[in-house]
Amino acid sequence: VKPGDVLLLDDGRLKLSVDRVLGHEIHTRVKVGGELSNNKGINRQGGGLTAPALTAKDMDDIKTAALIGVDFVAISFPKGAADMYMARQLLRAAGSSALLIAKIERTEAVANLEEILDASDGIMVARGDLAVEVGDAAVPALQKRMIRLARERNKLAITATQMMESMIHSPVPTRAEVSDVANAVLDGTDAVMLSAETASGKFPVEVVESMSRICLEAEKSAEVTMDRDFLDRIFTRIDQSIAMAAMWTAYHLKVKAIASLTQTGSTALWMSRLNSGVPIYALTPEIASRNQMTLYREVYPLLMSQVHADRDVLLWEAEQILLEQGVVDYGDLIVLTIGEPIGAAGGTNTMKIVRVGDTPKPGPV
Repeated sequence: VKPGDVLLLDDGRLKLSVDRVLGHEIHTRVKVGGELSNNKGINRQGGGLTAPALTAKDMDDIKTAALIGVDFVAISFPKGAADMYMARQLLRAAGSSALLIAKIERTEAVANLEEILDASDGIMVARGDLAVEVGDAAVPALQKRMIRLARERNKLAITATQMMESMIHSPVPTRAEVSDVANAVLDGTDAVMLSAETASGKFPVEVVESMSRICLEAEKSAEVTMDRDFLDRIFTRIDQSIAMAAMWTAYHLKVKAIASLTQTGSTALWMSRLNSGVPIYALTPEIASRNQMTLYREVYPLLMSQVHADRDVLLWEAEQILLEQGVVDYGDLIVLTIGEPIGAAGGTNTMKIVRVGDTPKPGPV
């Protein structure tokens, strides 16, 4: 920081101009004042703060997150892939299999977006700090680009910050906020996230209900571009090829549902990167995989026992679960994906088209 720099506090609500720097002291003049509570962020206008993405406290927090058994860990202010690799090493060393989300909120992160995506399981479009660093007018186009790149690379995308800001104090959203949430869904985001609205707002339940209603309505209008989405795609893995074949078949055959029997959720993730208009039910015996798949767009994860090594038994059980959930009826067509040998992670190698009720109940196993 040097004289003439502008420091922005609390997502830019307060603005300070740097007069002089004396050792570790920064003397500033308040240009835009206001109330400042504790634990708020600080940015330099234009970016370029040298603070590391992972502080000593962050490293301790990662160990705590592993002990708690969290499903996702989000890393704030990563500058490049190295920050994400370090976080993943710390997480795995602590015994956690949590998915890693990179919060994109620095100018440097935008420049290194593709390498950060490759080093992460997903990204968060953290629009508060990002807008402070790159300028608010640049954020909408960046949001669309980030979501598109995440989907192209089979990664998750979360859109966050000030989505329903007025509902901190109001029981109803503004029309602009309704459009903002809906547009994020139409852009292809996997999740939308509230911050102050639920952390300190007066209407936490109402804001979640409002956001849910907007998301459901927007999903009905999402464009299905299956044929176009397949252009120029190259599949190098068997399980990914099966996932894409299932999506293509489900879309063109107009089946009622897709059922993916999966250990890790990889097949369901690949399916969720394309919009076929057909719901994806991911059946897994792994609780951690079930929890993580709740964030995948268009995917409804369900627990199944999967104690049998017999494929026909598992397929019959999958049909029964879908019938019990009320998502299919007898006579409906469904597409099933499964891997053999049963229970091998990353082993999805079979797709089957089934008419519900035609699979005979297996005998005693």
